[in-house]
Amino acid sequence: MLREQLELLNNIKAVEFTALELNLYLDTHPTDQRAIMDYNASVQEWERLRAIYVEKYGPLLPTDIVEGSSWRWIEGPWPWEIDY
Repeated sequence: MLREQLELLNNIKAVEFTALELNLYLDTHPTDQRAIMDYNASVQEWERLRAIYVEKYGPLLPTDIVEGSSWRWIEGPWPWEIDY
């Protein structure tokens, strides 16, 4: 795995973690406007980074496969093949 690819993947995971934690926080603090704004921003950043990754390196999720393209899901390394 390329260094740039691994860095992008790590950034995606960090932003996803942030969104998930904010989601949990908002379950108990649903009127916290700052948390809502931060959540929305982290989801937008996650989507942006994921789109970059998919365009450069292929799908991260089965839903990232473009209709009519080859089944690229199996082309990338499996989770246990990624060197951190």
